[in-house]
Amino acid sequence: MITVFDDAQRAHDPQFFLSSGARKPCPEQPARIDALLGAVRRMGGPVVQAPDAGLAPILAVHPARYVTFLSGIYERWMRIDGASAEVIPNVHPASRLDGYPLSAVGQAGFHMTDTSCPISAQTWGAAYASAQTALHAADLVLGGENAAYALCRPPGHHAFAESAGGFCYLNNSGIAAQRLTDAGRRVAILDVDLHHGNGTQGMFYARGDVLTVSLHAHPERFYPFFWGYEGEFGEGAGLGANLNLPLPRGTGDAGFLDALAQGIEKVQAWGADTLVLALGLDAFEGDPFAGLSVTTPGFAAIGRAVAAMGLPVVIVQEGGYLCDQLGDNLEAVLRAW
Repeated sequence: MITVFDDAQRAHDPQFFLSSGARKPCPEQPARIDALLGAVRRMGGPVVQAPDAGLAPILAVHPARYVTFLSGIYERWMRIDGASAEVIPNVHPASRLDGYPLSAVGQAGFHMTDTSCPISAQTWGAAYASAQTALHAADLVLGGENAAYALCRPPGHHAFAESAGGFCYLNNSGIAAQRLTDAGRRVAILDVDLHHGNGTQGMFYARGDVLTVSLHAHPERFYPFFWGYEGEFGEGAGLGANLNLPLPRGTGDAGFLDALAQGIEKVQAWGADTLVLALGLDAFEGDPFAGLSVTTPGFAAIGRAVAAMGLPVVIVQEGGYLCDQLGDNLEAVLRAW
């Protein structure tokens, strides 16, 4: 399997995030790359860098004013007297109506859903490289590869069309899905991250041309809290094109694989001919977020179940945080191909 990776993704190095009101070191660290690349290199497959496909494929799912915000907000923020070293919002709209602020502070609150997506001087370049990585993996599958792995960092599935959140800035899985859809494929996104793929769901919620399925720890007591419930089926043209499979905290291999079987059944019934696998590895029993209890053999079973569908698949890296088994878990999944 070809792995796509761009070393520019290392430059983004967020220093902290707020969790339950406490300032903590950000777990979405550049060192994640080394653990994941180590697994890829143990497997011996080629690693390639994506060519620059430009902004157009990103703008296909993210509005121009959001891209303008991401690419320029750090410089604007630094002109504020006494500004923090990273862009972190201190105000959020209760609802988004017609108003759009001109101030950097107001726009940060508008475009950033929480305090776990700080923006530094290097964030835009890394997020852009991450999106290009997902795009090239999609292009490889369109070119005939049965599977391609996009080692994307920062991740993307918490990024809505117009907002960052949860360590995510550009929605890599959504960008890849749009690329495939534009090429005539019938695409399903299957998200197996610990956390609900709320940004991905929101991006396609009113569309009927991309199916979104998410397995995740139940949001009633777990991030992202406000999305990911069983009754969210899509709306308008997208009604019936979204499936959430929330799981009780601590769910292990058997419960996760049972839910995965339901997700796969939905993908097959929907008639997808190409899959985007939003691969979070943070459902692992030893992950720092400690939400679910999937084992390394469980990840191997996840890989086998998805591979057995027989669909061309773009595997996009989402979460999965530093622990001794991070690379082992990736290898367990990818060996299914």
